[in-house]
Amino acid sequence: MTNRNRPLHLPFPAEPPDGHSPQRFSSQRRRRRRRSGRWRQAGAGLLLSFSGAGVLLLLMELPDRLDTILLVSNAVSNLIRGLAQVGAGVMQLAAVLGLVVLALFALLLLVAGGVRMIRAVAPRPGKPPGPLPHPPQRPSTGL
Repeated sequence: MTNRNRPLHLPFPAEPPDGHSPQRFSSQRRRRRRRSGRWRQAGAGLLLSFSGAGVLLLLMELPDRLDTILLVSNAVSNLIRGLAQVGAGVMQLAAVLGLVVLALFALLLLVAGGVRMIRAVAPRPGKPPGPLPHPPQRPSTGL
């Protein structure tokens, strides 16, 4: 006969080679979260329901105090105007970045041209300025 209320114990492997001892199963066991009471759940449900009903009543009073169509129309026109300004700003920024890239490319071309001209005019290191004399010929031995 086995006791069904007793938890199952699994065997643990030997100590790992890094020297740390394994955690015990009982310390890793998860504890069940206690359910809150029924009265507390009912109170939270009523509070949420009354809050939602109050917000809906306030929204129903809004058309009497404000012209809703005018409000939506102004919001949409402001949104379109803002998007147009953002688009224009992005295009201007792209144009400025293009000009900066073009200016850097021009400076790179100037520096590269200057370096080439200096290399063409300056003497090259390691070469004598005049023509090289031919080495003397050795007399051949007639073997």
